[in-house]
Amino acid sequence: MNALADLLAEKGHLVLDGAMGTQLFEAGMVAGDAPESWNLSRPDDITAIHRSYVAAGSDVILTNSFGGTRFRLRLHHLDDRVHEVNAAAARNARAAADEADRRVLVAGSMGPTGELVVPLGRLTPEEVEDGFAEQVEGLAEGGADILWLETLSALDVLEAAVRGVRKASDLPLVATMSYDTAGRTMMGVTGTAQGELVASLGLDASGANCGATLPDTEAAVALIRATCGDIPVVSKANAGIPVWHGAELHYDGTPEVLAAHAVRVRDAGVSLIGACCGSGPEHIEMIARVLSGELPVPEVEVPVPESDLTPAPPRERRRRRSRG
Repeated sequence: MNALADLLAEKGHLVLDGAMGTQLFEAGMVAGDAPESWNLSRPDDITAIHRSYVAAGSDVILTNSFGGTRFRLRLHHLDDRVHEVNAAAARNARAAADEADRRVLVAGSMGPTGELVVPLGRLTPEEVEDGFAEQVEGLAEGGADILWLETLSALDVLEAAVRGVRKASDLPLVATMSYDTAGRTMMGVTGTAQGELVASLGLDASGANCGATLPDTEAAVALIRATCGDIPVVSKANAGIPVWHGAELHYDGTPEVLAAHAVRVRDAGVSLIGACCGSGPEHIEMIARVLSGELPVPEVEVPVPESDLTPAPPRERRRRRSRG
């Protein structure tokens, strides 16, 4: 067995962390900055964010390396420091995990490349493989227990990324996709298609993260669960629906809303549960306490878009977030 399987067998379900980007903006990051650069320039701030999620009850914390491939770091002239940035990201999370009085796993976060693969774009599958292999080397050196692909939207990219990861490491591997276009990913993938593919890839867990609405994520993880075999399933949904209030983007999912969602997906067979964009330690604490039975399941309604509020378009959400 591996670290992820061991802890899951011990606890039955694992509580994941919440958003990193949301917390970085609260700590002073401004739009356009590279969140990953804080691993080097402000490591104490990154560790403090991880520490807050551990205190809230997270069993797994994801590194601040969502945009840590050469493809994303190139936008900030950091593509010559991929190994350094990712190793630092893992070390910062490792510091918080090792302080805990219980076992907390560090998951090396790897987000999408931000580019399309041929024939729709210029990126080749081989370049995708090499890019993720390079990122993994840094994350593994820094002390990650798990490797975690997230917010993917295309199956060919998922397959190439898995090949790249496996070139560089045999650490447990988790992969999640984002369902935000009429119950499909941006590239048209269904939960059934994802579940069928990941069952053949030898992943240690798979599921959905981010997404347009909680119902979209819940529907996707149900389909993944039905088709992925015995692989543990992940749900890491956004904190409700993003809406504009003037020039500010807010999410309408309260901690109670996320906790009720967590119970629904757990009852549907999901065993790794956290939150994504718009969430914070307060959401994770409520999820952890409700799932443990310490607090009753909140009686709340699932947020739905309101006619007098304008949801942020998917591309804008992606530009503004770094895993939240």
